[in-house]
Amino acid sequence: MSSHRPAALALIAAVGLTTAACAGSPETTDAKATASAPGYPVTLENCGTKQTFTKAPERVVVMNGASVAEVSTLLALGVQDRIVANQQSYGQSEVPGRADAIKALPNGGIKQNDAFDISREAMLQQRPDLVLSNTSYGFNAKNGFATRDQLKAVNARTYISPQGCAEDPSRMTLQDSDTLLRDMGKVFGVEDKAEKIIADSRKRIADISAKVEGKPKLKTMVIFSNMSMGANEFSAVAAKGIYNDILAKAGGTNAFESASDTSFADLSKEKVAATDVEALVVIAYNDPNVTAYAQKLLKEFPQWTASKKNKYVVLSDSMYLGPSNDLAVEKVAKVLHPEAF
Repeated sequence: MSSHRPAALALIAAVGLTTAACAGSPETTDAKATASAPGYPVTLENCGTKQTFTKAPERVVVMNGASVAEVSTLLALGVQDRIVANQQSYGQSEVPGRADAIKALPNGGIKQNDAFDISREAMLQQRPDLVLSNTSYGFNAKNGFATRDQLKAVNARTYISPQGCAEDPSRMTLQDSDTLLRDMGKVFGVEDKAEKIIADSRKRIADISAKVEGKPKLKTMVIFSNMSMGANEFSAVAAKGIYNDILAKAGGTNAFESASDTSFADLSKEKVAATDVEALVVIAYNDPNVTAYAQKLLKEFPQWTASKKNKYVVLSDSMYLGPSNDLAVEKVAKVLHPEAF
């Protein structure tokens, strides 16, 4: 199990240094551009800045950010050939072939810094024209990263994904996945493809939700496998965010939603034991033994309804921001309410 996810998430959760990364700055322009490509210019409002593109980016760097949302979105849109350095990986995916496709992308020969991402020097060496970061954390100078202004000075545009401006994933919903797809569709000139992916996904989610409508909302625990982000044994339990939106569409509810005001709860074993978990969702991040971890939890808490009925599912990238949330909705719904399918 990689230690990068907990460390990166803990750093992101602890750092509230949004102002420097998201402060308003003048519109980004390319001094070398004398004319725009067909369909351009495209301008996005992003975390207090205007990012203007006169053509589709050709040298894209994808920062780690304990995410695969950005790289998966580029893959779904078919523009992965523009990536010169990718630092994102979960090691697995609900989408057949995606994990291998991510692994095959160039990493720019970059060695991550102490903050588990791309240092300022390594970033500038890539000569990017677009840098994607999951949150404003990735552009904070105090973490050793290139700032948005420094990248603007070398004609690189920058993009922070939805809810990343304030580093508050507790507010994230399925709509944010649509926004990321739609924005990247505009940037790369593939808007029609982005809109088709969004429409197909939302129709699939609506169809699944209709099947489980009226069913009991099963209390579900969402936890990252073999991960520690706090003082207690169960510190990587999802409390709020896109996870809850997915559960709601699948006919469930988060058993620990009230345990924290942030996206993750840090729970004692006693608290977990005292809660009747009716279904279990385990999310893997570079953990090849996720199924074993899920089964261990069920044995550890035999009093859970989930344990008695063996109701669990293991997921990875579809349960977070990205283009494949419909797969998570479907897989969770089939575990919560198999009789509806």
